[in-house]
Amino acid sequence: MPASPTLTIPAPPPRHGPSDLRSLADIEARIDELAERPGDPGATVRELLALGEEVLEHWLFARGETPTREEREGFRLLALHRQGAKGEPSFNACRETCRELVYHHNLIMLEPSHPDRAKRTKLAAMIAKHLCLFVSGKMQVAGLGEFCCAAKPLRSGDDQR
Repeated sequence: MPASPTLTIPAPPPRHGPSDLRSLADIEARIDELAERPGDPGATVRELLALGEEVLEHWLFARGETPTREEREGFRLLALHRQGAKGEPSFNACRETCRELVYHHNLIMLEPSHPDRAKRTKLAAMIAKHLCLFVSGKMQVAGLGEFCCAAKPLRSGDDQR
């Protein structure tokens, strides 16, 4: 049996802060666009994976961390999730979502002539959107008292409005 081809995903350029990222709303809109008009499944799923990475970078920058450039099991998305879950056990809720996105990437890339490739691409877009919605929701809930300096009066009990 021939060996499976090695798939390399080019890393995006390093981002130095949240200003280097698209907004989560823009990422969600791009995911929706890819779901509606996927084009080439390989290119689409690679972009969905990159969008997932960008979503996790938002989470890490909000926590004051620099997103890793490393990979876990061959994917930066998994390394970013691992980094984002440190000290925040509830963030593990999106672990399987990240793994599902990687799984669908592999299905699409390793079986280029599979008859369900278009369906798999659509499902990958749904998974990427789920990740985006989870992280944006998590940031809103967590941000109320932990990430937003404007919320300091809420945390300290001082109401200086």
